[in-house]
Amino acid sequence: MFTLLQTDPESKARRGRLQTRHGVIETPIFMPVGTQGTVKAVSPKELREVGAQIILGNTYHLFVRPGMDVMRHFGGLHRFMGWDGPILTDSGGFQVFSLAKLRKITDEGVHFQNHLDGAPCFLGPREAMEIQATLGSDICMLFDECPPYPCEREYAAKSLAMTLRWAAQCKEVETPGLKFGIVQGSSFHDLRREAAEALVALGFDGYAVGGVSVGEPEEEMMKAIEASEPWLPADRPRYAMGLGTPPQMIEMVARGIDMFDCVLPTRLARNGTAFTARGTINLKNAPFTYDQGPIEEGCTCEACRLFSRGYLRHLVKAEEILGLRLISLHNLHFYLNLMTRAREAIEAGTFASFRSEFVAGYRAASGD
Repeated sequence: MFTLLQTDPESKARRGRLQTRHGVIETPIFMPVGTQGTVKAVSPKELREVGAQIILGNTYHLFVRPGMDVMRHFGGLHRFMGWDGPILTDSGGFQVFSLAKLRKITDEGVHFQNHLDGAPCFLGPREAMEIQATLGSDICMLFDECPPYPCEREYAAKSLAMTLRWAAQCKEVETPGLKFGIVQGSSFHDLRREAAEALVALGFDGYAVGGVSVGEPEEEMMKAIEASEPWLPADRPRYAMGLGTPPQMIEMVARGIDMFDCVLPTRLARNGTAFTARGTINLKNAPFTYDQGPIEEGCTCEACRLFSRGYLRHLVKAEEILGLRLISLHNLHFYLNLMTRAREAIEAGTFASFRSEFVAGYRAASGD
């Protein structure tokens, strides 16, 4: 399942390999987000070309639309979307608590009105796992409550207790893929430890740190990772949910995290923003009008090999779909290549210098 191949002597960075039903995943890895059965504006063939090993789907969104009858008819999400690699599905818990209307939370799950047409729905731990089994997920996330930031300790403790009860119920439901537990606990370090130890006692195939990137300062985000990681077993993969910017990912690799997902590469691309090793650039800006260079010198993605900044600016300003597609491809390539470089640096024993040089260069150019 998960093989720990190498560790960095100067940090907690790890080089690993995760075996799933639909293929091997080399870690550390970034996972493009395909919430509704598609990574926005990018085809499965293009995902392979930019180096994607695994993508994400979302239980809540696919449950609401197109629905499980459609999924069963097509034989699961892989066949439905034409992707033959591994898929990780979020349980839908975060979306139920952030998108759905008129929620009523019970020990059995959550009654809510969906965000599309207000139809009454119910999603609980067993339902979330059964949906993920229907989707054919290679990695199924447990159903949990993601507490808001900030929140009182009493709320965080009650929320965690419910999440742990739900975790035990999720474990009982058979799924074809692996199951990952989710460490919650908000900003309270003792609750993070309690969550991690309880989940490890239940025994899962991997462990995620949840409840991060929900509005807290970056320092709090890193502290949540640091409060969770020491209590997770070394022989299981660790996943930081919904993170992050390029320097955040490198800093979390240094803190022992193996897997990441984030909507930023495609979301920012749709606004004309591209990632580079020196920070982001907004291709809508006037200085790029006559720029004949690529988004980033040395980048091997299709956008950089074939097109200029000036042309991409024209596409974005003219609201041509090709513009957002090309910038999306570049941004995904940048994120995935960054993880390739991190893996190579860990293997070569040079991760410390790679980390300091990349983070310093990115932040200096971005003014962070």
